[in-house]
Amino acid sequence: MELTIEQALQQAIEAHKAGKLQDAEGLYRAILTAQPKHPDANHNLGVLAVSLDKTELALPLFKTALEANPNQGQFWLSYIDALIKENQFDNAKSVLEQGKKMGLAGDVVNKLEAQITPIKKQGPTYLQQLKMASAKKQKKAPLNQANPIQERRPSQSDINLLLDHHLKGQYVLAENLAKELIKQYPNHQFSWKVLGAVLIKTGKLQDALLANERALKLSLNDAEVYNHLGITLKELGKLNEAGASYKNAIAINPDLAEAHYNLGNTLKELGKLEDAESSYRKAITLKPDYAEAHSNLGVTQQELGQLEEAERSCRKVIAIKPDLAEAHSNLGNTLQKLGRLQDAETSYKKAITIKPDYAEAHSNLGNTLQELGRLQEAETSLKKAIKLKPDYADAFLNLSIILIFDDKLNEAAEVLQKIIEIDPDNYGLKACVNLAILNFLDGDLTSSKQLLSSSSFILNIKNINYKNEIAYWIYLSELLEKRDIKLKDQTDHVGAGKLYVIGESHSLASHGLYVGMSQDYYLCQSIWISGCKQWHLGSFSENQYKYKFTKTIHSIPKDSQVLLAIGEIDCRLDDGILKHIKKYPHKNIRDLINSTVINYLNYTYKLIAPFRHKITIQGIPCPNIDISDKKEKDVFDLVNLIKEFNLTLKKQSIFFGFNFLNLHEMTDRGDGFSNATWHIDNYHIAPAGMQEAWRSFFIAGNDVE
Repeated sequence: MELTIEQALQQAIEAHKAGKLQDAEGLYRAILTAQPKHPDANHNLGVLAVSLDKTELALPLFKTALEANPNQGQFWLSYIDALIKENQFDNAKSVLEQGKKMGLAGDVVNKLEAQITPIKKQGPTYLQQLKMASAKKQKKAPLNQANPIQERRPSQSDINLLLDHHLKGQYVLAENLAKELIKQYPNHQFSWKVLGAVLIKTGKLQDALLANERALKLSLNDAEVYNHLGITLKELGKLNEAGASYKNAIAINPDLAEAHYNLGNTLKELGKLEDAESSYRKAITLKPDYAEAHSNLGVTQQELGQLEEAERSCRKVIAIKPDLAEAHSNLGNTLQKLGRLQDAETSYKKAITIKPDYAEAHSNLGNTLQELGRLQEAETSLKKAIKLKPDYADAFLNLSIILIFDDKLNEAAEVLQKIIEIDPDNYGLKACVNLAILNFLDGDLTSSKQLLSSSSFILNIKNINYKNEIAYWIYLSELLEKRDIKLKDQTDHVGAGKLYVIGESHSLASHGLYVGMSQDYYLCQSIWISGCKQWHLGSFSENQYKYKFTKTIHSIPKDSQVLLAIGEIDCRLDDGILKHIKKYPHKNIRDLINSTVINYLNYTYKLIAPFRHKITIQGIPCPNIDISDKKEKDVFDLVNLIKEFNLTLKKQSIFFGFNFLNLHEMTDRGDGFSNATWHIDNYHIAPAGMQEAWRSFFIAGNDVE
């Protein structure tokens, strides 16, 4: 059956891409016999000529293609590139100026101008002069005659073999053959192109850089080579240069999905998440079953907080590649952030079934099991991750947190010390802060100070993932400084009882203090439950906070005096109830306060009943935050929330038979904002403030007995 022009062109392009150059040339010529000015056939035959170092034969082909379709940017690039190769710099400059008026991309224009200008100033080299003289002497046969372009080039079987090695992942064979062909045919662009791609796969990045740059010199309009060059530059850590190379590839071939995907990866590493998301979406539009693009889009959406969209992207990846372990693990990460912990557990276990040595999946499973309150299982998973990846600092850090929650403090300290050794400049800084807290609680203030001093660089880190540790570093530094100043009544009292202060960061301010109760003194011993909020304890689901709290209540002697310093973190602009109400504006804030407080106190009441502990609930201090960069309404909402929360907490504490330590009353300047007298920082009460709170408590006639 006779082919149409379009069918013949499609077959020619496929043959060309497959390296079947004789077949491609024959088809292009057949098209030009029927339509001498066919733009794509002229252009592609010219590209074929350039790849075989027959650029002089390509010039009239490119010119004809451009005259037939001046709106195709790639035709301009091919023509200008060929003129440069033939040392026709004035003509190249002239055509480039015309191309700029037609809207050629700026990055590509700059690249071409850089090729023209320095060479033109220097003039042609001696070899170039010989080449030009030889070209003038030799009369070329007209192209419309059956004069084949292909003269000195590798055999078709060698080209096919090279391509076959590459596509099958036989990189050593491909590299050796490409080098052999280049030795015989130094200007064979396809061999350089394949060599550059193969060297990326084998990790020989500097050699890959040279090979890709050589391939570009032989053909400036090869989008795939720009893409390969971008990959090389990114792997070498040159992210901005990599991004520019991908953009060049896209300017030449806007339909190259891989270039959009790789640009997205680079933008993501540069922290430009919205731009990365856009690039991934473009790649997916061009290639709907592009699993890697769907996967990285999901990760980016997760980082942008677009969790529902991230879940859809992850599930799309799994639909395309059901056995891709990374996709199941990424889905688990998203589900974990959505609070669907059982579903996240299932996803991680699926990833591990597919890929048993997947350290990250074991680690993430451990984190999820920790949140579910299954600490022994979590510990097992994290230790498995570390066994698979012995320098896995993130897994070590999470293991240390689990050990702290499980009261295995000596083992936790050993793990934290290990992190400091294997990753001193990153996770080691976090480890220093946590170890400093453990030493502080153990009474080793000297070691605590030394650890903070050695990790002071953490204050320069802008990464939001270090936010909590930075806050703890500043807070603990203040507490240690206050320990060097004699506090009121801070003297040893023989026979003093023990007051257990259980809570998150607010518990630390009381540690080691003597406080007076009626005629007696008590020495405060803090038990730290990092990050614990009232709604954690009032939750109907099991979690690590309830696990630690329950274990603590069981471990202290019966009839103990206990201060619960839990709750203020529920009342911040960027966390707790205000954050929740912004996400769910239809909910009533007073109902949220009541349910949070009642569930928390009810859980506590039922838990302590068998142990007869005497419970005092620590109230919420007035806010002491910097309001210079805050909206007036947000500050007003925060002040009112804390006032309402404290009143409700006091009322319900008394109802349940608990004492109440009213920090709000002593810190109020009269308008619900802090009087700045008793705070040690934006959130916490100073040790002297805690002593004052107890003094005021007993002056008011309260009794803890």
